Amino acid sequence: MLANAIVEPRVKSKKRWRDPNRITPKANVALNLVLILGMLASILPLVIVISVSLSSETTILREGYGLFPKDFTLDTYKFAFADPRSIVNAYKVTIYTTVVATAICLANVALFAYPLSRPDFRFRTEITFFMFFTMLFGGGLVAYYILMTGVLGLRNSLWAIILPYSFNSFWVIVMRTFFQTQVPLSLIESARIDGAGEWRTFLQIVLPISLPGLATIALFTTLGVWNDWFNCVLFIDKPEMSNLNTLIYRALTSARMLREIAATMGSADAAAEIRNLPNETFRMALAVITMGPIVLAYPFFQKYFIKGLTVGSIKG
Repeated sequence: MLANAIVEPRVKSKKRWRDPNRITPKANVALNLVLILGMLASILPLVIVISVSLSSETTILREGYGLFPKDFTLDTYKFAFADPRSIVNAYKVTIYTTVVATAICLANVALFAYPLSRPDFRFRTEITFFMFFTMLFGGGLVAYYILMTGVLGLRNSLWAIILPYSFNSFWVIVMRTFFQTQVPLSLIESARIDGAGEWRTFLQIVLPISLPGLATIALFTTLGVWNDWFNCVLFIDKPEMSNLNTLIYRALTSARMLREIAATMGSADAAAEIRNLPNETFRMALAVITMGPIVLAYPFFQKYFIKGLTVGSIKG
């Protein structure tokens, strides 16, 4: 019976199809842990800065930093706002220079990058090389200072802070790539067939679909101008024209000089009073005062910023 049995052919089992883009549960857990650690690494320093600014100076010097305020007090902020006019004025200067510099940078970068993204632009290769050359070689600090003060006459002018951020060759390359990959040529040709000119095509068709790239550039330009202090120290001598970071720099420098003078020349009572001035907590309080508005402004850019990070990626 075994010999006469019909041997049925063995059917090979089909392999189970698996989506190559699917993440396994283990990989998902690992990725979430990595992202949580990255989030904590970003948030914990901010929490520590706020905690130290709300602590007393003596407790910080005795026990060190912590996640929670030690001997909670607002004396440091009262000391920082002893002359609120200087801080308010510094805020006005910082906000004004940030808004104007960002707007000018967006206009210049968009107007410069759009022609370079068009294949029918005749001199785009030569202009791109010239622009890229400026990224590799610079004139140095001395030539930069002479140009800003001697040639342009921008000493003690807010334009000395605005103009250095009004154009960026790297952002031009980013926006050129964005225009080439995210704005179809067929869309531009359709607008031309419908009778739209170059300016109307650029303003009403290209710019509205380029908001992710523009928002990314706006965010980084805003951060650069807001955190700038070097140009203000270099070109601005008037205290009423100082921005926030320059105000912090000069306040910390003055406090350090007072301590050094008190340690060598001052009387015992004056030296003790100066040594009791807040140092660590004062620095942290100034950092909180400075970063507050820019942290609150980030969520408005977040929606476009995430899209802008994929500039040049391949669409599925």
